[in-house]
Amino acid sequence: MTLHSYLVSNLTKQENKEKTVPPLVSIILINWNQPQVTAECLRTLAKITYPNVEIVLVDNGSSDDSVRRLKDEFPKASLIEAGRNLGFTGGNNLGMNHAKGDYFLLLNNDTEVPPGFLEPLIEVCEGNPKIGAASPKIRFYSQPDTIQYAGGTPIHPVTGRGSFIGWGQKDSGQFDTARPTEFAHGAAFLVKRKVTEQVGVLFNDYFIYYEELDWSVRIRKAGYEIWCVPQSLVLHKESVTVGKANPRKTYLQTRNRILFMRRQSPAWASSIFMIYLVLIALPVTTARMLLAHKREHLQAYWKGVSEGLTFGRTGIEARLEPVA
Repeated sequence: MTLHSYLVSNLTKQENKEKTVPPLVSIILINWNQPQVTAECLRTLAKITYPNVEIVLVDNGSSDDSVRRLKDEFPKASLIEAGRNLGFTGGNNLGMNHAKGDYFLLLNNDTEVPPGFLEPLIEVCEGNPKIGAASPKIRFYSQPDTIQYAGGTPIHPVTGRGSFIGWGQKDSGQFDTARPTEFAHGAAFLVKRKVTEQVGVLFNDYFIYYEELDWSVRIRKAGYEIWCVPQSLVLHKESVTVGKANPRKTYLQTRNRILFMRRQSPAWASSIFMIYLVLIALPVTTARMLLAHKREHLQAYWKGVSEGLTFGRTGIEARLEPVA
């Protein structure tokens, strides 16, 4: 073999090798005083079959022994100590700015995944340059045959609410076709790095709730599609961090729904939403909570309404920095 033939052969082998390496996926998890829940998720991630991942674990200022326990059991994970609770938005933004991947997968720590969950997501996204983000089908961990998310409906211009397709239905394969959808699910949100470089990261002021809807709107406004890929599956324990019936959750969801409508709705829709909020939602919700003797929730609701309505225009229109 001549030197030229040898060099060409080696170059060809190297090129073929590079072509077979799949994109690097950075899986980002947030922990806040939940080392056991986070560890359960990480143990399932240790068994996945996708060959090119990094785990970025952000500890949001836990006051327990989370950092020590997670470092000891998962030394290969890149653990970032935020030092304080940055919320879902700030913690994931911090993780993305440390991540090296071609894709970012924002994954709730209260999820568990089967070994082959990542390949279908990457295959669909790699096969279509129009796709900017995607989510798997999500079932409830406590009812593994029941759907939580198989896509999302448009946000209603009056009420400011959307819904999950398939919510509460037994999964018999009725939503097993990959397709575009309105928004990805925050519990398992896959996004291409180049998309974050264009549209920016999560809007920090949400802290938690509605941030994935806001991000989805911005991604679609930039010309990308968002897909639900049901060939990928994630099991979600749901609301482990904040709780299912928590005044803080009531406050954040109320405030953030108003922020979202002010940020992302056209002027006419925002005006209609405000009329609906003041004339219908506010008195009805107040009466319902009073009758149910939920005074803490009522205080949280009113606080959310007040802050949502008075949030400064500078914050509402804040430019979101692209990921570094």
